[in-house]
Amino acid sequence: MTVTSEPTGAPGPTAALHTVPLEDKVRTLTGADAWSTHPLPAVGLKPLILSDGPVGPRGPAFGGGADQPPSLLFPSPSSMAATWDNDAVFEAGSLMGAKAAEMGIHVLLAPTVNLHRSPLGGRHFECYSEDPLLTARIAARLIEGVQSHGVAATIKHFVGNDSETDRMSYDARIDEKALREVYLLPFEVAVREARVWAVMAAYNGVNGARMTESRRLLTEVLKDEWGFDGVVVSDWEATRSTAASALAGLDLVMPGPNGPWGEQLTAAVRDGSVPESVVDDKLDRLVRLATRTGALEGATVPAPRPGGPADVLAEARDRLKALAIRGSVLLRNDGVLPLDTHDLHKVALIGPNAVKFAVQGGGSANVKPEHETTLGDALSAVLGREVEVTMTAGAFPHQVLGMLPQDRAVDPVSNDAGVFLSVVDADGKSLGDEHKPVEPFHFPILLPPGAEEVVLRTRLTLDRSGVHRLSVLGIGQFAVTVGGHTEIFEQLMEEPDFARLLLHTPSTAVPFAAEAGEVEVTVRLRPQAGLPHPVALLGIGYEAPRRDDDAELAAAVEAARTADAVVLVVGTGDEFERESVDRSTLALPGRQDELVDAVCAANPRTVVVVNAGAPVLMPWIDRPAAVLWAWFPGQEGAEAVADILTGAEPGGRLPTTFPAAETDSPVLATEPVDGAIDYAEGSLLGYRAYPNRGTRPLFPFGHGLSYTEWAYRDLQVTRGELGVDVSFEVQNSGDRAGRDVAQVYLESPGEPLRLVGYACVDAAAGVSTRVALDVDDRTLSRWSDHGWAITPGLHRIRVGRSSADLPLTAELRLG
Repeated sequence: MTVTSEPTGAPGPTAALHTVPLEDKVRTLTGADAWSTHPLPAVGLKPLILSDGPVGPRGPAFGGGADQPPSLLFPSPSSMAATWDNDAVFEAGSLMGAKAAEMGIHVLLAPTVNLHRSPLGGRHFECYSEDPLLTARIAARLIEGVQSHGVAATIKHFVGNDSETDRMSYDARIDEKALREVYLLPFEVAVREARVWAVMAAYNGVNGARMTESRRLLTEVLKDEWGFDGVVVSDWEATRSTAASALAGLDLVMPGPNGPWGEQLTAAVRDGSVPESVVDDKLDRLVRLATRTGALEGATVPAPRPGGPADVLAEARDRLKALAIRGSVLLRNDGVLPLDTHDLHKVALIGPNAVKFAVQGGGSANVKPEHETTLGDALSAVLGREVEVTMTAGAFPHQVLGMLPQDRAVDPVSNDAGVFLSVVDADGKSLGDEHKPVEPFHFPILLPPGAEEVVLRTRLTLDRSGVHRLSVLGIGQFAVTVGGHTEIFEQLMEEPDFARLLLHTPSTAVPFAAEAGEVEVTVRLRPQAGLPHPVALLGIGYEAPRRDDDAELAAAVEAARTADAVVLVVGTGDEFERESVDRSTLALPGRQDELVDAVCAANPRTVVVVNAGAPVLMPWIDRPAAVLWAWFPGQEGAEAVADILTGAEPGGRLPTTFPAAETDSPVLATEPVDGAIDYAEGSLLGYRAYPNRGTRPLFPFGHGLSYTEWAYRDLQVTRGELGVDVSFEVQNSGDRAGRDVAQVYLESPGEPLRLVGYACVDAAAGVSTRVALDVDDRTLSRWSDHGWAITPGLHRIRVGRSSADLPLTAELRLG
């Protein structure tokens, strides 16, 4: 890791700012709406368009409805980090930037580099790794790829935003050594090496100061020490003060047009509380960002390669599938994989995630994919017509149901597919009517003055008789009427939080017995009082009649018993892993563990595919013939899994440690105590902490198998002028071409084992490759009261295939 201290970019047109009225300057520093900024014609500043983007650019809309354009859905960041492939991630960033540019986006709110501190973290899938160096290097290459297309990357959430519970208010208490070595490191590398153009200030506080008000971190460290010359944007609604946040170093308040700056900041400048030069610096940074992204009159963004974004986008699907394959981790394999298709006549595809494959987690990062294939179709395509593929859910862990069937839900007023929404007053008089399509299945509804109730109506055609279920989403008092029968209940939030309501909407399932045919459905909602915005949220989902849980499990066992091989897909999904809420357990939801045991007992040729973004407990790990970890693999994930099962090399290595039991996790709890989270573990995060705890993980950091065999030998380590030169030989000792990730770790006096370098190795059968890595002095250094320095003494360089498989060791005296 080479860290330089030069500031980035060129200064903006500061001279022109002196002619702009103060009110206009200040107005420009708060968003015009949720996803854009105000123009400032006096300096040629056009509106900047912002978009969420950790799994691809979503565009300036949210909710998955008609207003949200389809986009490219990438493998989730935990999957990208599992590639350990800097070049592949650069190409992913380039594709992401090209798509954002095509959509007219100037600022992409990605990457998320908060760490996997606890495996229960709800946003674990959106972050890269438990290791700061791996996170830093992967994120830096993604940033470079995005910005190569003239689109700003925004590294977030600065800093200590590693839990979702009470994320808007907790104070992260982190000692300086851990803050520098672990939590700040990815941000520092993004600024000093990748030259990131934007940084997002988090909701939480650090060591007593809200991040939007932390002058020490935003100005003294980020801007002055590291030389950041870009824009510091607030997380949405994270800014709670006027002068304190303005003086701290925040540059742009989002969303708008309301907020704590505006007239209040203008007044603070006029009364001398905030110097006008502070406002000028913020606007200068905004203009510089516009220059870099082509949002300034006369500014142009050169194409990064011949043909520009079009050439990159032309191969989007192939690139996304290759990335998903490269990130998938083969955890164990008794030889059943890859499947020998010549011996197969019938394959049982079983599991709740086989039926509902989870391609992404939940929250603001959600993207509407422009393409998606079911796992059943993908597997059938690679196995061919001669192989029968059967499908059985086996278990029903999901509480939030799927969307209303688009071809069978009709607006009773317009007779178009969808639902009819009305907002009425206390007398039942309509204050506004609207037709809504089926997608998305929850709708934010602006409540006019006098609104008392929201009414949703649809005419649903049932294709079979039996017990059907509706799921109703939202908060307040509900009356659900189906076919003349009404059920009344309420869903309330103790402390109404609109962001959490939008991202993690409460849901209640309402069963009803009905014959095949047409039924009228009416949902009446009296919204809960006390929401910070005059908006209600109402949604509806549906599930057709199905077998009960015991019968479904029995059907899965029978399907497995009569098949030549079983592909059993278990996991989580956006209902369980999502922004705004942490998980309460690492156990698989519902009866999935029981399903794995029963299916493996029925057929020993069972391959378990785990479809989850964060670790889960696997008490059955020794039962299947093979276990493949697929993450949330994006829009081409089903094809990627099918290709791996039939021979594509699974290239992934774990970017985080998988515990055998919840209590083995060095850090598990995510809940603040008295408003604070104490990072008492210091720098002992993830794999670094296991030796001190005397426990062995289920699968160590860096673990992953190949379809071939690898041998490591001949480690050579020498002290260079600027660091340590490490070289060794890696041989593909198997009988087929493959890919490995060579990992270099350092043991220093008084310090735990830690990653200091890695390299991807692709080799044909029998071929040896010499790997050479330079580990610079900064990477070798630790933080103390005197700054960065190498700990003097005898150090050990260790090399191998994971943090627990390090056959090569060399000693070196440093300091």
